[in-house]
Amino acid sequence: MIGFIREQKGAALISVIIVLPFLIAIALNYTLLSTNNVTLARKDIFRTETQMVADAGLDYGMQQITANSSWAGTGGTVVFDSSNNVKTTYSVVVSDVSADKKVMTSTAKLYRPATSATPKSTIIINSDLRKVTGGNFSIVTGVGGLTMDNSSKVLGGDVYVNGTLAMTSTAQIGLLSTPVNLKVAHAACPNPADATYPRLCNSGENGQPISILNSAHVYGSVSANNQITTTGLTNPGLISSSGVPVLPLPTHDRAAQKAAVAANLTGAAASCTTNGGNVSWPANVKITGNVTISKTCSVTMSGNAWITGTLDFTQSGKIIVANSLGATRPDLMVDGTAVTLANSSGIQNNSSSTGIQIITYYSSASCSPDCANVTGVDLKNSRTLLTIDLNNSGAGSGTVFYAKWTKVTVSNTGQVGAIIGQTVALRNTATITFGTSAGVGTSYWILDGYRRAY
Repeated sequence: MIGFIREQKGAALISVIIVLPFLIAIALNYTLLSTNNVTLARKDIFRTETQMVADAGLDYGMQQITANSSWAGTGGTVVFDSSNNVKTTYSVVVSDVSADKKVMTSTAKLYRPATSATPKSTIIINSDLRKVTGGNFSIVTGVGGLTMDNSSKVLGGDVYVNGTLAMTSTAQIGLLSTPVNLKVAHAACPNPADATYPRLCNSGENGQPISILNSAHVYGSVSANNQITTTGLTNPGLISSSGVPVLPLPTHDRAAQKAAVAANLTGAAASCTTNGGNVSWPANVKITGNVTISKTCSVTMSGNAWITGTLDFTQSGKIIVANSLGATRPDLMVDGTAVTLANSSGIQNNSSSTGIQIITYYSSASCSPDCANVTGVDLKNSRTLLTIDLNNSGAGSGTVFYAKWTKVTVSNTGQVGAIIGQTVALRNTATITFGTSAGVGTSYWILDGYRRAY
């Protein structure tokens, strides 16, 4: 009996010796599987976090390229977050493909621990960008913005304000039946101005870009950076408080116009002050000195003209655009401190309904009137200088009035085609009825493709 019990104990020991390795193997397999699952889950979390950082880099890049279409990238690595012993970074590079196509590449990396030199995860995203241009504007302003008072109105054509908009009394943009598109970029910072002026204001900086008082009203779709207040904005009113880029003012090749001069006149010879008289300006003429057009006297303009002094229209004086120009709008470039149209004076279109472009180049900068660019404090000071003044029925239905660095004021006028200036002021019963495009459109970049690079 005792021998039998000993045999049973020996058999049990053999069973344990045989089964135990299998149990250990199974436990090890489960442990290894769990460890692998944890490792895979952690890698998946790392990849997801890195993907989100890459997308954040693209978002930042789109903000920058919207504000500055020539933005080329971050120029290095940006730390997105560094906490809980994990660091994430991104870098963005923009490459030009053509004039209207770019590729934006966002490279994101995750490091754990944060001090590690080797990333745990790297994600690279390539986005195709396409340039879109749209808009048909009757008023475009620079950083000085648009002010409207009394019964001034903009009844046709869209309005683009790079600076700020202030409206009082019964001033009005758009009609209930014919709404317009209004964009306000709020590029009025810093305040006071320094060498970085102008730039887009940040949220909460320098107030809101639109101020509407009394019964003033805007009928249309309004997009204005940093705008919160919706008073006076309807049909449909404020649709966006961000994403409005700075719209470059139209270009004009001043150097080419100067180089093309083929005739010369003095200011006295170019002036027209005889009742019912007529003076002809040849194409590509340089006029040295001040010019006066008055007393129902008419100047026939056959091409581009350059006045080194001032231009004064009064008492029904007018410029007539020669029919020989057809649909080609000539440029009248003025270097002096003022262009004044008053007392029913103005520009008469030719038989093709073509007017002219009057562009002033005077500024407060020392390089005036030959400045290639005016920025900083010089631009802040120049934007308040009045160089184009239309009052008492001064008009030009097919004409663009363009103050390159300064201010345009329109007061009690007849029909005006388009207004461009660093600052535009519409006063009293000034009315802009869309007759001529300002010649610029909104250019912005949109995502046209999104793909991961491996």
